[in-house]
Amino acid sequence: MPDTHALVNDFLNKLKKRKIEGSKTTAKMTAELLRSVISQQRIPNTNQAGALIQAINAIGEQLVSANPVELAVGNIVRRVLHIIREEDLSLTTASIGGLSLQALSDDEDNVDRDDRPVLSAAAVAAAARSTLRPPSLQTLLEDVPHSAAIHQSSSSAGDSEEKTKSTDKNSRSRKLKHNVIETVNDLIQDIATCHELIAEQAVEHIHHNEVILTLGSSGTVIEFLCAAKEKKRNFRVFVAEGAPRYQGHTLAKELVARGLQTTVITDSAVFAMISRVNMVIVGAHAVMANGGVIAPVGLNMVALAAQRHAVPFVVLAGIHKLCPLYPHNPEVLLNELKSPSELLDFGEFSDCIDYGTGTGSPLLHVVNPAFDYVPPKLVSLFITDTGGHNPSYMYRLIADYYSADDLVLQQRPISS
Repeated sequence: MPDTHALVNDFLNKLKKRKIEGSKTTAKMTAELLRSVISQQRIPNTNQAGALIQAINAIGEQLVSANPVELAVGNIVRRVLHIIREEDLSLTTASIGGLSLQALSDDEDNVDRDDRPVLSAAAVAAAARSTLRPPSLQTLLEDVPHSAAIHQSSSSAGDSEEKTKSTDKNSRSRKLKHNVIETVNDLIQDIATCHELIAEQAVEHIHHNEVILTLGSSGTVIEFLCAAKEKKRNFRVFVAEGAPRYQGHTLAKELVARGLQTTVITDSAVFAMISRVNMVIVGAHAVMANGGVIAPVGLNMVALAAQRHAVPFVVLAGIHKLCPLYPHNPEVLLNELKSPSELLDFGEFSDCIDYGTGTGSPLLHVVNPAFDYVPPKLVSLFITDTGGHNPSYMYRLIADYYSADDLVLQQRPISS
């Protein structure tokens, strides 16, 4: 089995060099890495959950620092930490329940003892006389091995009890790891199938002869639209081209290849065409705790146009994109600047770079942000793999999937 440090370092390099594209792929690979870490982690007999939490915290802090913009990494780390806490609580509750049952059984045994026949007065008197009689030499010699046997039996019982406690701790440690790994496997499966679960809801939202507007290239949006087409829904899709990376061109080709009527428009034509649109359906890079959306650049403009013309603005996002942080949190990096060459070729504007002004700085600057922030008031509905939700419901989902203690990832000392 590969060394844990080698796996972590390899994944860190991929994150730093931006070799992993897409929140879904990133989330799945992060969960698989943490599963490997947990399976190889040696934990003490006491405070097993604390040791696992510290190990995941240490690695999670490195992963988030490697690519702060990819919020899916931190989301999965926090989900795994929540899973550890939940499984530890479940085992603790089960063990307390077992002790309660054992105490109840002991009480029943005491009741049974009380039901046993009581000795007669003559028998008690005979026993008392025997006890008060001075011991003979034969009696003393007979009692020595009996006392030694009692001591030896007591010592053996103590050793057996210690071994039982040690075995119970090891068993609980193995069970905790097993339960955590099983739940992380379920999480990985949920990430892999989120497209299908979201697409199953398409027929409830897309109807005949509607016009759908989208921007960017999202695998979730593609599966959602194609699922409606497979249910015999006849509709048209307007695709904004998504300059400067023109991801809309790729999306349009994919939709046409799968039999959907598609029209490509320029980004600047969104306001002109929005009055003909029945619904805006887009993907998301991340969904914040307040219901705001970090999405491909240009989507805030689309959301404003939709609000102006009372067109529903629907966001498709798997639960792994739900971030428990708020946009104003210092841990959140909302944007990333891409290469200026996506906007202008260096040969086209090299003549505009004038260093003769005396300041030593160019007169031309190129800014190429990757994302937009769409506030929750512009979002009509979120469609996730667990169903449709209003932006104001996001805090309830956060309570189900994250622990408040894990919002800020940092190493904490293990408390005994």
